[in-house]
Amino acid sequence: MPSPDITSLIPIALALGLSLYTRNVIVGLFTGVFVGVLMLNGPNPLAGAGIMVKEHLIPELTDSYNAGVLILLAFIGGFVALVENSGGGTAFAASINRWVKSRLQAQLAAWFGGIAIFFSDLGTPLIVGPVFRPLMDRLRISRQKLAFIIDSTSSPVAILVPFIGWGVYIMSLIYQEYAALGIEESEFTAFIRTIPFQFYAWLAVMMVPLLTYLRFDFGAMARAERDAQVDSDEDADAVEQGESQMQFQAFTHPNAKPVLVWAPLLVLAVVLGIMLVPLGFPFAQVSGTDFRAGLSTAYLAAATLLIFLMATLKVREVLSSVEVYLKGMTGMTLVAVTLLLAWALSDIGRMLGAGEYIAAVAQAGLPYWLLPAVVFILSAIISFATGSSWGTFAIMLPLVIPTAVAIDAPLHVCMGAVLSGGLFGDHSSPISETTILSSTGASCSQIDHFRTQLPYALFNGAISLSAFVVAGVTGSALIILVAVAAQIAGLLIIRRMQNPS
Repeated sequence: MPSPDITSLIPIALALGLSLYTRNVIVGLFTGVFVGVLMLNGPNPLAGAGIMVKEHLIPELTDSYNAGVLILLAFIGGFVALVENSGGGTAFAASINRWVKSRLQAQLAAWFGGIAIFFSDLGTPLIVGPVFRPLMDRLRISRQKLAFIIDSTSSPVAILVPFIGWGVYIMSLIYQEYAALGIEESEFTAFIRTIPFQFYAWLAVMMVPLLTYLRFDFGAMARAERDAQVDSDEDADAVEQGESQMQFQAFTHPNAKPVLVWAPLLVLAVVLGIMLVPLGFPFAQVSGTDFRAGLSTAYLAAATLLIFLMATLKVREVLSSVEVYLKGMTGMTLVAVTLLLAWALSDIGRMLGAGEYIAAVAQAGLPYWLLPAVVFILSAIISFATGSSWGTFAIMLPLVIPTAVAIDAPLHVCMGAVLSGGLFGDHSSPISETTILSSTGASCSQIDHFRTQLPYALFNGAISLSAFVVAGVTGSALIILVAVAAQIAGLLIIRRMQNPS
């Protein structure tokens, strides 16, 4: 292994630089892997390409753990596609709509609907948005506010759930580093212990009901809400004409029922419990292999029930459902490629000594308690510039975990900083997928959604940064309560400043 020096960072720097320049994480990761192979094996590009495939990509693909992750992701992708194309999500949200009579109820109903449809961060805006859009228009709630609500209940909720695509993806990155460092804690336990330190996700989810109950907004959102409440048919017509090209309708079917959402999720939970409870879950540590096997079985059972229910309700024929399921499985290809390249880049960085070099630099000039805050800022910058929180996780976790271990920084706090920073940058970025899909689902312009949400994201980001400084010192999971209290106090102060009387 080469002695660790600054050249060991070249593949990672290239991966990051190209990801930022092209706004395509796969291009950056592939380049980083290829250059790393050349650094290890000589400058011959043809030989390097062969070595990259034979000694790095294929071994990662055929590793039993990695293969299990990819299979599980395929099952998840198929199930999510089935739910999104069953009409159940639309029927579920519409059933909530029938009980809504006021502006407060409408905002809370949209918030609850977004949380309930937690299994798909990208599907949530396109399911919840179109269903609640007519209701919001009738109650004169701005579409920018609707976009903010569904953006705050898509990725921020999904990143807290260990048994959907986000959790599986993150745990696979954690496992890679834990295995190399000889850490005995399972990746599932690590993820669970990281949840209290995902400050930004919790604050983003809490922001909606707090603003709703306090009955105020600030920044550009306050102006959007005032405009939406102007009682003018002419203004309403102008808005409708200006946004007609952005209308998106979720899949609906007259026979679809809410049972198409809650029944498969119930089966998912029951089967997962049957598989894991005898192994001691949730009170004892369960191996990653057992967890993935149980989760794969649960998703397969849930998908089977959903196909049966759709056929029974005459929503879709069985063969049509199977086709949707298979398309959903193939839709996880980009995620699988990203993971494969991230695993390979992590191994190459380890062979070059990148982690050791960064740890040595951190030990020389960075207090252990400050690492989470620094990691949060760096992750946010990368995610904001690329519009990809998943790509940020792939780049940052392999660097942060060994560094935290080397300088004895609180490991779970540091991992929470990566996840929170990636989510904060994604939430603040005008080019992220969730920003685009949330504005599409709410039928408002992308730039209007970005402008109105940014002050809220910066408010939560500032509190998160402060929380990571404190958590870096204490390592206590109770800091999340302090962060929420600070959020409430901050909102009360802003409301008082807006209405001093």
